[in-house]
Amino acid sequence: MDLNYSLADDAFRADIRAWLEANLPDELRDKVLNHKRLNRDDFANWHKLLGKRGWSAPAWPAEYGGPNWDATQRHIWDEECARVGAPTVLPFGVSMVAPVLMKYGSEAQKRHYLPRILDGTDWWCQGYSEPGAGSDLASLRTRAERVGDHYVVNGQKTWTTLGQHADMMFCLVRTDSGAKKQEGISFLLIDMKTPGITVRPIITLDEDHEVNEVFFEDVKVPVENLVGDENRGWTYAKYLLGHERTGIARVGQSKRELVFLKRLSLTRKKNGKPLLHDPLFAAKVASLEIELMALEVTVQRVVANEAGGRGPGPEASMLKIKGTEVQQGLTELMVEAVGPLAAPFDVPFLEGERAHSIAGDDDAAPLAAYYFNYRKTSIYGGSNEIQKNIIAQMILGL
Repeated sequence: MDLNYSLADDAFRADIRAWLEANLPDELRDKVLNHKRLNRDDFANWHKLLGKRGWSAPAWPAEYGGPNWDATQRHIWDEECARVGAPTVLPFGVSMVAPVLMKYGSEAQKRHYLPRILDGTDWWCQGYSEPGAGSDLASLRTRAERVGDHYVVNGQKTWTTLGQHADMMFCLVRTDSGAKKQEGISFLLIDMKTPGITVRPIITLDEDHEVNEVFFEDVKVPVENLVGDENRGWTYAKYLLGHERTGIARVGQSKRELVFLKRLSLTRKKNGKPLLHDPLFAAKVASLEIELMALEVTVQRVVANEAGGRGPGPEASMLKIKGTEVQQGLTELMVEAVGPLAAPFDVPFLEGERAHSIAGDDDAAPLAAYYFNYRKTSIYGGSNEIQKNIIAQMILGL
């Protein structure tokens, strides 16, 4: 297994870096690098800008309009985007439902939905979690009953990220209540403008509207919006989650945030010296950096396996666990570095309505909200506890 980059890889990185430096809008770069909030237009405009270059779906093959990059090139792309401060391309359409459609969808579904995902026409959201069915997703209770040429859907989804903007939802529903819980689930594509759908905001601790509750009351979904076979949705859901968990590692983002943490701790004083020169704090930073280096090597091993034709397996769970732990550790040390200066809460500054924080410290002002928001990373995509169970079963045979 060769974990080194080739000369062609280095040339590819140089091209990517030059394009990003020339084309990433300064306003977007500033928001990402300084932990400010992105709005719908930020995501949509960046998607369209990438689309003009043919890069809005880096993992897609050429037959569906993608750049046909190999696993190493996609990894380089992710690294360079994170380094320069480019927004994340929202994964729900491009990286989550699209691979499912490519593998399991009908030809009609591929022809209709994939071009609309590629050019950003449709904004997608995920209908998985429910009250009482989060990590134990197979316990979901949202029902879909076949009535003629439609399914009639009733139930509730929760923690639906950015669902307030969505045009479409890919949704797990129960179509056979008598089967074993994993065997009675189907995968539906639901138009969010369908009568009977209600989206209610969940305002999080940082006063952000990122997640929602979604209610279904006699919602009619055409049978042709069923992906694959009825009652085989669990197979498609697991395939999707494997792709999601691999991406959650976010090594490039963590490397960028480590640079920010070091710069931040050099500007803070303890006993008249930079905080980063304090042995105890420096040891915490060094420990986290070592974990990040080990994670990066593990990601490179997975990338090398994918380049050899292997898809993500239980390694995806490893990346999810350690990647999210590193992300949370970085936010913890940032808040520790600034101390009480992280406490003032300035929503207009976070949302770009004011150029500088009223507290007078623009670096510190977003960090409490950043810290609290990143508590979610060890939960979404299947909680880290569940990932440990997967590793124990699939690798250790327990």
